[in-house]
Amino acid sequence: MNTTKELIDLIELKQINNHNFEGKSISVGSANVFGGQVLAQALNAASRTVPEDRVCHSIHAYFILRGDLEKPIHYRVQRVRDGGSFTTRYVTAEQDDKSIFVLAGSFQIREKGYEFQGKMPVVPGPESVLSLAEIYEQTKNFLPEKLKRFLSKERPVTFKPTVLPDLLGKSDLPPNQNIWFRFNEVSDNLGIQHFQEVLAYASDYNLLPTALHPHASKANPANTMLASLDHAMWFHREPEKFSDWFLYNIDVQSNSNARGLVTGKIFSQDGKLIASVAQEGLIREAIKKG
Repeated sequence: MNTTKELIDLIELKQINNHNFEGKSISVGSANVFGGQVLAQALNAASRTVPEDRVCHSIHAYFILRGDLEKPIHYRVQRVRDGGSFTTRYVTAEQDDKSIFVLAGSFQIREKGYEFQGKMPVVPGPESVLSLAEIYEQTKNFLPEKLKRFLSKERPVTFKPTVLPDLLGKSDLPPNQNIWFRFNEVSDNLGIQHFQEVLAYASDYNLLPTALHPHASKANPANTMLASLDHAMWFHREPEKFSDWFLYNIDVQSNSNARGLVTGKIFSQDGKLIASVAQEGLIREAIKKG
């Protein structure tokens, strides 16, 4: 899967009836279903039960159990409220009659109001830095197998960190990261519903690995168990062009009790704050076998 069309085909669910949907999974290089995929598919299920004049403004989700890549995921939508301005939906994702994920989503009619946002960080532009795929090609012969397996996968999103990551380094790093990303072969005619879904998908990348930065002298994705516990996202504005680059500004807020809290801001290339993200995840030292 390396194009936006393929990603949308994955996100767009099969409808069983008015409130039930079914989805399939594609591996991103790990043994379990990617959290961003379930997030995007659940948003797709919720959006398809909401009037067309309402746009999602926030989602709040919990990852309960690991998803099995080989089994379909069933999404059940509960109509919580249909108000004059806001619509609320609750989505449960299930495998083998067990809940693996839940999402609450809120949708709003378009309204005019006050405008303010924080400034986008000043960082090198996307044309001046290497993509993760290019970095992988230069370092693949020296990487641990787990990291190679993840980085070698084709993706529908191109990521470009603004600071060249030291994948084999032994020094702690600042508790933040800025990454440019762009959807591959995306049309500017993409509808806002599908754009929010692919943005939700992309928002789950790079968060928990950034939480390891303050401990990079001893911890990395190859020797640490990382798993999303919850994920919140707020959609603020629509970009002028869906095909432009977006900047993911990520900050580590706290690591404690084998959990890490990370926040992110997603800016369009012209500096508009498009969305905000918060995620807490499991950060546990992997137990060596043998």
